[in-house]
Amino acid sequence: MKMERISRRLLRLRHGGQSTVIPRQGAQRLASLQQVSTLPDKKRQGVLFPFSSLEGHLDRAIDRSDFQLFQPSEGDLRHAERLFTPSAKHQILYTSSAVRVDHAPDAQQPEVCFIGRSNVGKSSLIRALFSLAPEVEVRVSKTPGHTRKLDFFRVGRAFTLVDMPGYGHKAPTDFTDMVEPYLHSRENLVRMFLLVDGSVGPQRADLVAVEMCEEFCRPYVVVVTKVDKVRPGILLPNLLQVQKLIRNQTTHCYPQPFLVSSVQYSGVHLLRCFIAHVTGNLQLNTHT
Repeated sequence: MKMERISRRLLRLRHGGQSTVIPRQGAQRLASLQQVSTLPDKKRQGVLFPFSSLEGHLDRAIDRSDFQLFQPSEGDLRHAERLFTPSAKHQILYTSSAVRVDHAPDAQQPEVCFIGRSNVGKSSLIRALFSLAPEVEVRVSKTPGHTRKLDFFRVGRAFTLVDMPGYGHKAPTDFTDMVEPYLHSRENLVRMFLLVDGSVGPQRADLVAVEMCEEFCRPYVVVVTKVDKVRPGILLPNLLQVQKLIRNQTTHCYPQPFLVSSVQYSGVHLLRCFIAHVTGNLQLNTHT
């Protein structure tokens, strides 16, 4: 089967590099909108809408529309932040791990999953998203391939977030048996988030992952990570590569790539808002 061949190619493809452990205390600095609001206007805009920091470096002939499709108000961002803030009636917690989809918790609410190449910063991003719920432990390791199972995090009665094993280097040997049935059969899965390393751009394994997402015909989004790691002169060509990939090789991918930094919190508030929207917890006029 074609799908099995794609999954096994993801398992074989390898890459080099080391991951970084994020200092939890330092990462908390811009975790909330209240903290971001104290920044100067330009810096504040760059944290909330990171493409605004790059736009001035683009040639005027380049179409910017695909980078600015999802433009919620700050009121929308605050609504989404409340969804990621725990309370007595709204608990956010890790619930379970599974090595097979039939071991997964019951599909009782909308679900989103995060998938990406080993060392792309997937667990770091999930920890940043949940930074307002410090009791939620999302482990981040120096060793690529730390996530070996499907890890489920329940956000009250609103939605469930799934951290999936990384593909490529250090992928678990049963990656195919774990991931493919989940993506094929999970009826409450409303959006996949495919992470691409912004410091290096789309790699061969990422192209195979895009092919896999297209095969499943599920709606997905490309998230460009580590945007704080490189200068605009390096990040922009990589970002334009992602844009070209989405335009020319995808049918089910949302046209806008989302830029994020798990260290500086750039784009994290916007991504929270998008997740709140696609899980049906925030109504906007934006087409997604």
